[in-house]
Amino acid sequence: MDGHFRAFSLVDRITQLQAGKRAEGKFSVPAHLSRFSSCLAAEAAGQLAAWIAMAQLDFELRPVAGVAADLHFGADVRPGQTLDLAIEIDSCDRDTVNYSAHAYADGVRIIELERSAGPMLPMEAFDAPDAMRRRYELLCGPGAPAGEFPGVAEHEIEIIEEVHAKSSRAFLKVPHEAPFFSDHFPRRPVFPGTMLLDAHIQLALIAAERSAYWPPGARVIATAAPNLKLRAFIAPGDIVELYVGLAPPDDSGVMTAQTRAYMNGKQVAMGSLQMAAMGADR
Repeated sequence: MDGHFRAFSLVDRITQLQAGKRAEGKFSVPAHLSRFSSCLAAEAAGQLAAWIAMAQLDFELRPVAGVAADLHFGADVRPGQTLDLAIEIDSCDRDTVNYSAHAYADGVRIIELERSAGPMLPMEAFDAPDAMRRRYELLCGPGAPAGEFPGVAEHEIEIIEEVHAKSSRAFLKVPHEAPFFSDHFPRRPVFPGTMLLDAHIQLALIAAERSAYWPPGARVIATAAPNLKLRAFIAPGDIVELYVGLAPPDDSGVMTAQTRAYMNGKQVAMGSLQMAAMGADR
């Protein structure tokens, strides 16, 4: 089975559309998955925005990577739930699409994304324009078959240095082959920025939980990821060095971590994470 539109396509149907301006859509999270991270919910919302931007430019260009100025996390996603997606396009031209988005499940907020920007690049370098056009028509019509997303494998992260309550460094080993590469993207496989964010969150939570800043039994969660920037493409087989620098929790109990990602000594991504502790009874 061709993995295109099955391995990493997270919009099943576009239910409401004002061309080039706003849209609503849905994605059914397969019940068989063991985990569906909030970062994948952000990916789904970003994909909906991408469809609207691509259609506006007649599928000559597509957004790839970019900046998320303010991403807030709400409730966890449970496999079997349906994501209700909504996006607003603030501006879209041949250089950049700027948008805001949110995702809800059963009326509960999962993510909210504000002031996000994606640079527009030639479609033909990443995907077949005709295939993308046909898929868009399907999404705007009866919708794509639900439940085809197989999930993604756990990250392969090797912690190489820890400075207690201060910082952590690790290697993220991007797989040489993975189903999602056939969907992201067929002509130029790229490791998704949302999966890089998910790996950074995992490393940051480990460092935060080991920092002893939190009361016994507390569960540390990521609450926001402001000012995320992805500066370069990450390809299959790349080794990415992740860095997380911790600061003590502020008076409201929020800990901020600075994040960086490097390849071959060059910085390819940067941002920050906000984390807080919840009671063990959550």
